[in-house]
Amino acid sequence: EERARREAEAKAKENEVRRLTDEQRAGILESSDFAAFVEQRSRAMERALDEEYDFMVDYTLAAATEAEETGGERLKLALTFHDDKVSRGRSVMDLAWSARFPELVAAAYNRNPMAPNEPDGAVAIWNTHLRERPEFVFYAPSDVLRVAFSEFNPNIVVGGAYSGQILLWDTRAKAHPVLKTPLTASGHTHPVYALRVVGSTNAHQLISASTDGLVCSWQLDMLAQPQDAIELTHPAHLRTDEVSVTCMDFADNETAAFVVGTAEGVGYQVNRYDRAGCKAGLNAFDAYRAHAAPINSLSFHPPSAADFTDLFLTASSDWTVRLWRARPAAKPASTVPTDIRPLHVFDAFDDYVYDARWSPVHPSVFASADGTGRLALWNLNLDIELPVQSVTSGRALNKLAWDRPGRRIATGGVDGSVYIYDVGDLSTPQTDDHAKFSRVVAGLPN
Repeated sequence: EERARREAEAKAKENEVRRLTDEQRAGILESSDFAAFVEQRSRAMERALDEEYDFMVDYTLAAATEAEETGGERLKLALTFHDDKVSRGRSVMDLAWSARFPELVAAAYNRNPMAPNEPDGAVAIWNTHLRERPEFVFYAPSDVLRVAFSEFNPNIVVGGAYSGQILLWDTRAKAHPVLKTPLTASGHTHPVYALRVVGSTNAHQLISASTDGLVCSWQLDMLAQPQDAIELTHPAHLRTDEVSVTCMDFADNETAAFVVGTAEGVGYQVNRYDRAGCKAGLNAFDAYRAHAAPINSLSFHPPSAADFTDLFLTASSDWTVRLWRARPAAKPASTVPTDIRPLHVFDAFDDYVYDARWSPVHPSVFASADGTGRLALWNLNLDIELPVQSVTSGRALNKLAWDRPGRRIATGGVDGSVYIYDVGDLSTPQTDDHAKFSRVVAGLPN
């Protein structure tokens, strides 16, 4: 009986609620482990509660569809991301969607001039299922001008900074870069305006280009010095032989050559290696010359059912977007200066055009963002002179990015907010759209 009593008392003591002192409670609440636990679990709860479903829907009513009510598919603002901790006083400099997690979009930010004690640069990873705050926030010692997810490691985010540094963050680590390039002459010493991860899962590199005229190749696990560097020079320049790169892009399945846009408004092909008839470096003789102001973005056509991957768009501060056909990368370089002319000029703009990007799924659709705050959607099968849809935010837009399915567009600009627009079926190709676009391109001057 005594033994049973002792066991009962022990069990009651075991089940007794432990009461903490005020000091113990304060210690737990102020600990970094507890804060990290609450931050992680509260984000998971917010994502779980983000379910847009009308549980009061009456399925017996034959209500009109949204498309019928609005007179057809339109660009529609779906989400706005803004958090004073990261967005206030900053501008969005670049945007990139994750290849592995389609709900994640990265936004790069410059410094907040009114907050000198805050880090100069920032990158926020926004989640379309987490509306009130970013999923991750990373900081940088300089304005972040370009951002990219690694195509082959979903935890890695890469940034190009105003200082010339390349920064690498890991979502499994804390807010500061886990790797960064040194500020020495072996790498960039001017702002990095172009980044691209190219290659395959087992053999990939980061290619960066800067206004110092240098193109560098990096291994993402070793940023102490570039694997190789190419200095882009043009002896015919009047003031300096440096080529100031503002943007670049690779054609699909091409890793040995790419096209750069420059502050002078001219595009050039760059070869990473020597090959038949082509030397490594800038092809100074073949010039994509038409813009009268800096080229702000350059976008090659994505792969599709028909081969349009030699087409690319350039957006410029001369208030135009231009469509080009790229010279074959393997073709021997010209021996005399040759100006390549655009296939078409889109001039229905009232300000600088900061970005133009092809739809990843529709062959004839691209989007543009300009200084008036207008996001415009173009369908060249329907109209080659004017956009088919547009919306205006009222504040200048610096960048846009399509998600991988081609159903949403992220935009951002001088107010620090990221806007997510639903494209709907405007970017859904029909069975004959590839053939139509082939005829449109064939009808353009070559």
